[in-house]
This record gives sequence, C-alpha cells and structure tokens, in this order.
Amino acid sequence: MKLIIAEKPDQGKKLAEPFPHQKKQGFIEIKPCPTFPMGAYVTWAVGHLCELKPPEHYDPKWKRWSLQTLPMIPERFEHQVQRGKGKQFQVIKSLVQNQKVSEIIMAGDAGREGELIVRLILSLCRSTKPQKRLWISSLTKEAVKRGFQQMKTEEETRPLYYEALSRSCADWLVGLNASRAYTLLLKEQGIHDLFSTGRVQTPTLSLIVQREKEIINFKSKPFWEVNATFKMQGQTYVGTWHKKGETRILEKKMAEAISQFCLGKKAKITSVEEKKEVQKPPYLFNLSSLQATANKRYTFSPKKTLDLAQKLYVKGYLSYPRTDSSFITKEEARAFPQILKALSTFDAYKKYFPLPIKTISNDRRYVNPAKVTDHHAIIPTEQLPKLESLSKEEKAIYDLVVLQVIAAHFPSAIAKHTTIETEVDERATFVTKGKQMLERGWRHVLFPDEQKDQNMEVPHVEKGWNGDVLTTEVREGKTKPPHRFTEGQLITLMKTAGKYLEDEALEKVLMQTEGLGTEATRAGIISILKDRGYIQVTKNQVYATEKGQLLIEALGDSVLTSPEMTAKWEQRLLEIGRGEADPKRFMEQVKKLSQHLIEEAYERSKAWDFSSFDTSSIQRQTKRKSKGGAIVGTCKSCGGSLLDRGAFYGCAEYRKKGCTFTISKMILGKKISQANVKRLLIEGKTNVIKGFKKGEKTFQAALAWDEKKGGLTFLFEDKKDTST
Repeated sequence: MKLIIAEKPDQGKKLAEPFPHQKKQGFIEIKPCPTFPMGAYVTWAVGHLCELKPPEHYDPKWKRWSLQTLPMIPERFEHQVQRGKGKQFQVIKSLVQNQKVSEIIMAGDAGREGELIVRLILSLCRSTKPQKRLWISSLTKEAVKRGFQQMKTEEETRPLYYEALSRSCADWLVGLNASRAYTLLLKEQGIHDLFSTGRVQTPTLSLIVQREKEIINFKSKPFWEVNATFKMQGQTYVGTWHKKGETRILEKKMAEAISQFCLGKKAKITSVEEKKEVQKPPYLFNLSSLQATANKRYTFSPKKTLDLAQKLYVKGYLSYPRTDSSFITKEEARAFPQILKALSTFDAYKKYFPLPIKTISNDRRYVNPAKVTDHHAIIPTEQLPKLESLSKEEKAIYDLVVLQVIAAHFPSAIAKHTTIETEVDERATFVTKGKQMLERGWRHVLFPDEQKDQNMEVPHVEKGWNGDVLTTEVREGKTKPPHRFTEGQLITLMKTAGKYLEDEALEKVLMQTEGLGTEATRAGIISILKDRGYIQVTKNQVYATEKGQLLIEALGDSVLTSPEMTAKWEQRLLEIGRGEADPKRFMEQVKKLSQHLIEEAYERSKAWDFSSFDTSSIQRQTKRKSKGGAIVGTCKSCGGSLLDRGAFYGCAEYRKKGCTFTISKMILGKKISQANVKRLLIEGKTNVIKGFKKGEKTFQAALAWDEKKGGLTFLFEDKKDTST
C-alpha cells in the first residue's frame, strides 16, 4: 500500500478525486484500483508543518537578546513541529509507520518549498521506507492520473530539498543575527523598536529607500520648448526645435528669441525617415510577469495575485503558478487547440475566433523545452470553469492568462514611425515624430479599448519640400522627480536585482535572471516589509517609512543592502538545486558572513548620526497602530484619529465620515515629521523648522494652525505669518 503526502488539504482532495475513495479523519483512503492495486492513503501537511528550532534550543543563553551572545551559529540545525499543527503531524506519522504502507509518494507542490515541507515531515517521522516524487503542473484529473504513472525517483528531486533547506538555514543565520545586532545597537542610541533584517528583504528595502531619497532630494528646474506650425504644399504639421536631439532650453530669453526668429520665416524639409516596427506577441506568463500585469491592470498586490492563481490551480483551472518559465513544451502546445476550441464557446472569448494562427507548436518563441525549468508557463488547463462560478477577482486572473494564450495565436502588430526634420532659414532645426498602427495584430486581444487617437499621425510630406512657418509657441515645463515604484514594478525590480527597466526591455531580461528571492517568495517579502512598518503602499505607490529609511541609513553600504550580492547568493542556491554546487560549502560561507555582519554592525554604530530622523515617531509606530498607519494625533476637523499615510497625514474617518482633513508631509521642500505634526495638533504650532524653500530663497519658520482659515500658516520670529 502507498502513502501519498500532499502539501495542503485541498491539494490532497484533488489527488484522490480521480480514484474511488473514502474520506477519513485527517486523510483519505483510496480504494484498490488500476493505478493503486493495493489501495493508498492520501494525507497532507498544513503548509509549513515543520520549522527551524528557535535559538534557545541550541543554547539557553541565546534566549535573551544580548550583543555578547552574537553571532548565534548552531553546529547543526534542527526542526520541530509548528505550534498548533501537532494533531495533523501525528496523523501523518501514524500513517508513515503503518505496517501496510510500503512506499511513500511525496506530493507537495512541485517546487523547492513543496520538496522541503514533505521531506522535513518524513525526517521527523524517521521514515526509512522507499520514496517517490509526484511532479505535476496541474491538478486536473487527467494530469493527476498521468502524474502517478510517470513519477520521479526520490534522488532526482533531492537537490531541490538541499536548496530549500540551505535557503531557510541561511535566512535563519543572517536574519536572526543581524536583526538582534541592529535592534540592540539602535536601542543604545535610544531607539526602542524591533528592526528585522533579512537576506532578501533588506536589499529590497534598500532599493525602495534609494528611490525615496532620489524623490526627496530632487530639485525641479524649469525649461522651455519652442514649437512651430509649418505649412508645406498644403500640408500642415507641428515640429519642436532641437539641437543635437535636445529639445529643452534652460533660459526663457533664449527660447523666446528662437521663437521670434522663426516666426514668418521660410522652412524646408531636410529629411523624412520612415521605419516599420514589428511588435511580436508577448511571451506567456511566468509568476513575476503575471503579478506585474495584474498590478498594472487591477492594482492587485503581488501576494493577492499569487493567492488567486493558487486558488485557480487547486481548482484545476490553471497550471502551477509558482513558475519562473515563460515557455511550454510540445506536449502543452499540442493540447492548446482542444483547450482553445472549448474556450471559443465562452461569450467572453468567442469574438477572437477563429484564430489567425491555428497552432504555435513550431514557434520557439513559446515552445522551447530547453527553457522549461521545473514548470512551464502559466496556462489554462483542459478543465474549464463556469466563469459565473468564479469570484470577480478570480475571473480577472483567469482572464489575463487565457487572453495571453489567445494573443500568442495572433500575428505581430506593425507600427510605422515617421521622423521629419525641418530647417528654418537654414539655422533652426525642428523635429516632428509620428506613429501609426498599420496592423493591430495581437493588440486587438490584449488592448481592445486602445484608442485610435493614440496614433500620432503626421501628413505625407517629402524631403526637399519648401514652405512657411505659420506660428510659433514657447511652452514652459518643469523637470519631474522619478516616479515611486508600484508593487508590480517592485516585483520586476526584485527579479532584475535592482536594475529598473522600462517595459520594452523587460521581457528577455526577466527570463534570464533570478534576482532577489524566487518566484514563490517575492510577494511574501513585500508583505513582510509592509507588516514590519518599513514601507507603506498608498494608491499602489510604494513609500519608504521613517523606520525603513533609518534602518538603511544604519546599514550604510553593508553587503546586507546589496542587491547584486544577494542575487549572487540566489544564483548559488539555484546551482545547489540543480546539483551543481555544494550546500555545505555554501553554509560555511553564510556562517562567515554572519560573523562579519556582527563585526560590521559594531563598527558602523560608532559613526551613527540620526539627528535628521524623527526617532520618537519610529518608537511609537509599534506601540500605537491603526489600520492604515501610525496614529499621530487627533483630527482638527472631526475629532477622529490622524494617521501617518506614508505620503501625507490623513484622517482615519475618511471612508466612514468622508473627512478629508490632511497635512502634507512635504511643504516647500521640507519634510514635516510626526513629532512636529503632533505638536501642531496639541499646541497649535510646531517648533521652528529650518530649510523651507520658495524660489531661490531659503527660510525658517514654525507651522501654525489658523482656526479661522482652517489651514496652516507660517509663523515667523517677528510674529508675521503667511498662509501656506
């Protein structure tokens, strides 16, 4: 008789579904059948059923947080059953030790974590029985049946266990040691809060803080551009003055002089260049690209997208979601026609049929077995849902995946780019750029609402034509700070190890890099950064909090903040998973790193200066929290709680009462701290704040609350005030 151990209860049910079975307490019994002539038991973990033992297990002195006990480096790591999960562990253990059971089938999710979860359970059960590995990418009945006929040997997937185990032990060493060191050293500076660090979370936070600094330190500068309207043999178009490709003019007088010079002059077209751009259909989804797309389209957080995709996988409608591959094998490609034929009957998709391309079986853009790692791209399975039975959010994710596959069966989109160079009086040169979609191809599927006015069409003109400048115009603009990352962009930023790339450059890079964390862990890392008060997400914009900025300031240029170094560690872990690197050697390096981090923290603490930080607000953040941010005081408008919303201070009663009371965090280039806002709310004014900037002038003043005007004013030392 065989024992099948799944990762979760719902997964266990799916594995038993294709066979005659009977549910028991904590397991399912499969009756004798062709696949299991002697029958089988199906049981399950409850996610991570086992965990690494805490520090005090290895040494009682390690229970107390003390700098003298660091670094904590166990000679050998041990595991224990998580609190509250002992009952299910006993069910599994009794089945493992059941004399009827002659072979164990490890059936966790087909990936690193699934490997770790089941093998740790078997280790704690001290099992010596023969083992095999079920490795499937979907939970449809056919896939499950086929999977049990084509199981892997235990040896084939053992390296993945070593990879996952090395990952978790490395995170224990680096995370616990560095967290204790920085928390205790910051406490000596009077900052009483828990500062957790991590092998992946800290370099990710560093990237966010770096962008926050760029935005805070950014100084907007004015610039001017000169536009001219030309008439050439009956055709009219607009061009922008440029010199060697630069259109921005830094002096207003210069821009006005160019405008005045060109007005009414003769002009000549010196070049007309037309280029066709072939836009191939996008690749199929891996988890990162699905998360990025769902965030951009629906503002779903990466964790929400993963959870929804996992639900659809367990229901049998999507393939395994935690994949880093955007390719499929010929087997999946052969199944597409049947799946797409069934999808063509759905009202939501029938308008795309018949498909222009019948099969992609021979298209290496999609079908490339060499680039399918543990799992192929995320695709719909042959088990189709009733769309009305899905939640709105589940349907949104299913829809994204289906349309991505349909788009792969459409031809490329073709755009024409036109560049016109026009010379005025043989001295001033203007450029005109146009774009016209000649064939929409796959864009018809993924961007059905794309407006025609997105085309920037220009009239047909030819080199050598002469004409006139009808009008000129000077337009003023201002340089803008870099954008904050969205959660979706943060996923791709982690994937590329900190190299921020525009969409056009992403696709190939994302398929060749592993970056920070893995497909399965990135969403969790972002959630950890939120939960620990390092970042806040407001309207899908990621802000670094005061606490997050202070931690990165304390770390400085430590290796712990380096995305490149962490990406190299991730690469080494992948090599362990492929059996190409020695896990023992890797762990020895991590132990040395842990020692180095402690020594480094001591040295850095000697030069710390946090005078520019509001350290009192950081301490309050863990003591007083409300949904949406730390409470900083009482709202002046409705008496509710005023919360730190990341980019501003806002009333907690916004949704319930519609209270719109807010105080900006940045006023005339100066950040307003929680301490000053609290003082303002209680005493009616802040301390004198230095560094306000208005134009070229810098001044200092207190902020005061004007009850009559219901707004802030500047309170100067000579008692004069000015409304903000």
